[in-house]
Amino acid sequence: MADYDAIIIGTGQAGPALARRLAAAGWNIAIIERKFFGGTCVNTGCTPTKTLVASAYAAHLARRARDYGVTIGGSIGVDMKAVKARKDAVSRPSREGVERSLKRLKGCTVFEGHGRFVGPKGVEVNGEILTADKIFINVGGRALVPPIRGLDQVPYLTNSSMMDVDFLPPHLIVLGGSYVGLEFAQIYRRFGSDVTVIELAPNLIAREDGDVSRAVADILKDENIDVLLNSKVVGVAKQGNNIEVTVENSRTRSQVVGSHLLLAIGRRPNTDDLGLDKTGVATDSRGYIEVDDQLQTNVPGIWALGDCNGRGAFTHTSWNDFEIVVANLLDNDPRRVSDRITAYALYTDPPLGRAGMTEAEVRKSGRPALIATMAMEDVSRAFEKGETKGFMKILVDGETKQILGASLLGLAGDEAIHCILDVMYAKAPCTVLQRAMHIHPTVSEFIPTMLEDLRPLT
Repeated sequence: MADYDAIIIGTGQAGPALARRLAAAGWNIAIIERKFFGGTCVNTGCTPTKTLVASAYAAHLARRARDYGVTIGGSIGVDMKAVKARKDAVSRPSREGVERSLKRLKGCTVFEGHGRFVGPKGVEVNGEILTADKIFINVGGRALVPPIRGLDQVPYLTNSSMMDVDFLPPHLIVLGGSYVGLEFAQIYRRFGSDVTVIELAPNLIAREDGDVSRAVADILKDENIDVLLNSKVVGVAKQGNNIEVTVENSRTRSQVVGSHLLLAIGRRPNTDDLGLDKTGVATDSRGYIEVDDQLQTNVPGIWALGDCNGRGAFTHTSWNDFEIVVANLLDNDPRRVSDRITAYALYTDPPLGRAGMTEAEVRKSGRPALIATMAMEDVSRAFEKGETKGFMKILVDGETKQILGASLLGLAGDEAIHCILDVMYAKAPCTVLQRAMHIHPTVSEFIPTMLEDLRPLT
């Protein structure tokens, strides 16, 4: 039995940073990783997928070369083995860097194996019991595998196993029309696959406003991606070397046949094999660890950070979890989860940048509000680049004039959203942004212009 000041289970975005801060404060730390250092972002999420997005964009732009007066001889081909090799070359250094830094960290002992609780103060790994008064859970999540008839009889892909693909699927069927599914759908369509997206809800990315969802659907359809909405998958089966998906829509059944199947209908936390029953730590009906506003569980001395706590499913929320825990533990700074503003992006091309409330949420709140919109075709930077799809929308409190939320679907929307987000954090009125002088030509310069056209949300 080895005793430590703290044990960290998992090396996702929050765990390594937490280890460094605690070790710098003189704590004796044990950190446990069962597989790949760096968690989802480094290995199967942000870093590798955005590398694939970049390769797909290059192929797409090459096909559009004539639009820019550029002539490329011959057809545009994609070398999938080279695409995967580039993805691995970008992702690998991050994983190896996390591992190397932790193993070199003074005051930190790294254990490679599956950690399971033996009690509220103890964790077993590789047959050894580690104890500590403070334990931090940072175990992340994985793809949800739904109970679909026949799924156990056919091969399927998830966001993790997609990282091993070094060939072009002739026809990729994607179950799920949200962030993960849509990014892969566009990536592989641009690589050259036929792609069908099947979504149960009436709209893609159902958490977004209808106008955003419809615009994203139009963008994908313009690239000849088949999108089936209001469609429930009731069964899958082998059909020779292909996979047949049976879909029910308005009580009518039909079949979609493809070469490969990608499951992208949601995530689940990696909490089912942690021995949480030995601790008394409370979880919700989906397995997410319940935490308070400072990320403490109901058991004193145990915290949960990152995707496993259900308080955000992004790299930036996991990092912010680390910041909140350290601020409270070491800096006498009482930061809280409720202080942060919802913000994320969908990395289709063009991307969607989101901050704060949706229009539907503002309407539901009943507060007086103002709204302004602008088509991306009216943004000079987008027009100059020949990338005019999408639109921008911003919502403002009618009384305080503080910004309530924004959706920027279009060129650089994932970057431009931050000038709005920063004003929201400052709790400043929208007039601060409206009167700002931005650089021309940029996408951001049109946000003040858009604010000139605020009108009542009716």
